[in-house]
Amino acid sequence: MFITFEGPEGSGKTTQIRRLADFLLSQGRQVLTTRQPGGTEIGLQIRHILHDVHNSAMTPEAEILLYAADRAQHVGQLIRPALAAGQIVLCDRYVDSTIAYQGYGRGLDLDTLAKITKFATGGLQPDLTFFLDIEVSAGLARRESGQVEMNRMDLQQIAFYERVYQGYETLIKKDPQRWRRIDANQSIRAVQEQLQNTWTAFIADRAAASN
Repeated sequence: MFITFEGPEGSGKTTQIRRLADFLLSQGRQVLTTRQPGGTEIGLQIRHILHDVHNSAMTPEAEILLYAADRAQHVGQLIRPALAAGQIVLCDRYVDSTIAYQGYGRGLDLDTLAKITKFATGGLQPDLTFFLDIEVSAGLARRESGQVEMNRMDLQQIAFYERVYQGYETLIKKDPQRWRRIDANQSIRAVQEQLQNTWTAFIADRAAASN
């Protein structure tokens, strides 16, 4: 099963994905936790280029092609083999991030992005996507206070992040069965509890549908 985590900056995806992985492991499930960009050795090199603050001259077109290159390597080398082996794959960001950030945020053509991402992933779609929902300004404030190393994507104006958030809202409306909204304004423990409860309900519904 392929599960992705999406959300605005400062929504706590990295923390929560690790905790959910521990929860699933405690249930005896096989779990792979990964991220985009940077889920492979080649991806780490691409991530460095994308996040380097000295690369401020990077065009949106170059940016999306680098993300697509990372994603193609990631899916082919790591995600598909893990899924074939029966593992649950938890991925910190996936195709939806590209549509939200480069499509709605940067203003690149959505149809073109869809073609590029489909080519890069071979059409692989998540079974379930958690959207860790937090107001843009609150998420940015949380990130700034968290002593996280700044990267190139942190240099955007707040209007950019507002467009990204609205992009996510549009994606959720288009495919509501795949998405689960999680209130990321809560404490770390409360967010994790909501994730676990949502996961448990999803699995129960899936089992009932197959009977």
